[in-house]
This record gives sequence, structure tokens and C-alpha cells, in this order.
Amino acid sequence: MLRHLRPALTLLALFTLVTGVVYPLAITSVAQLAMPARASGSMIEQDGRVVGSSLIGQSFASPRYFHGRPSAAGQNGYDAASSSGSNLGPTSKALADRIKGDVAKAKAENAIDGPVPADLVTASGSGLDPDISPAAAYAQVDRVARERGVAEDDVRRLIEASVQGRLFGLIGEPRTNVLALNIALDALKRP
Repeated sequence: MLRHLRPALTLLALFTLVTGVVYPLAITSVAQLAMPARASGSMIEQDGRVVGSSLIGQSFASPRYFHGRPSAAGQNGYDAASSSGSNLGPTSKALADRIKGDVAKAKAENAIDGPVPADLVTASGSGLDPDISPAAAYAQVDRVARERGVAEDDVRRLIEASVQGRLFGLIGEPRTNVLALNIALDALKRP
């Protein structure tokens, strides 16, 4: 029996070392050399301190800021340790009620007359989506400009400058990163 067990344990130890230690260290080293900012989590710094990551959404509750998608990650949302969707399906009454409430809130906060962009009232699969559609950003212009006392055209220009197109012109949808947009908004001077 030991004759059969020894090669199995040796291979287990070898593959654990190769796939669990050597390979991750090699890939991390290559990534740190090739693209250090991305390999370190795409952190965004402002005034010498980290304010967030361009890859992970965060909550912006103040009416002075653009709001991201709702989050089902964790009890209060945007908890990276609890990243997940709500697991509520399209026939869920709880989901329908939450969306109806979010639609009413978005319309009232942002003075939206027509349909509300879907990404303002629906959570992403991870609950941590850092981006919103340009339509969702433009829907918030009135509120943000009013709360900050700046011209709506200035806020629209910030959105236009922050829109990221499709990858290779084909993959994905146009989007804007909420954290980067809010940082640019903080840098905007009042008239």
C-alpha cells in the first residue's frame, strides 16, 4: 500500500508547490513588471491617499455626487467580502417592489420624466459594478448641478469626457466609471 501511496503524495506535494506557489508568484511578478497599477488593484489616489479602485464600485449617497448601480453585496451594499447578486429572479415580488421603489426614488431625486435607465435601479451580478451607462449619468445631471451650484453644461462635459467606448469598438457597452467621474466633479470649479 505504501508503494502506491508514496507516488500519489509526492505528486500532490509537487503539483501543490507548482500550481499553488510557483505559478502564482511567476504570474504576479510578470503582472507587476508589465502593468504595476493594474496588478495592484487599479487603485485611484487623490492627494496622496487611496480613495478607491476603478474596478470596484462604492456607495455615493450624497446628492452632490453621481450614484452608481444599486448593490446587493452585503447587508449595506458594496461589501467586496460579500460580492454576489441578490439571487432574486424576475418573478420575485421582493425584487419587483425594490425596483419600483428605486424607480420612484430616481425619478424624484433626478427630475426624470421618462423612463429611468435600467442600471440606476438594477444591481449587477457581483453587486460591485463600478460603471454606469452614459444614459444613467446624464439622468443625474440636473440633481448634481443643482446641488453643487454649477452649470448643467459643465457637468455634461465631464460625463462626455469620462465615457469609455466599447473594447475594439465591438465588445461591451459605452460606460463611465462613477468614482473617476465623481473625482472629476470635485475638481470642477464653481462659476
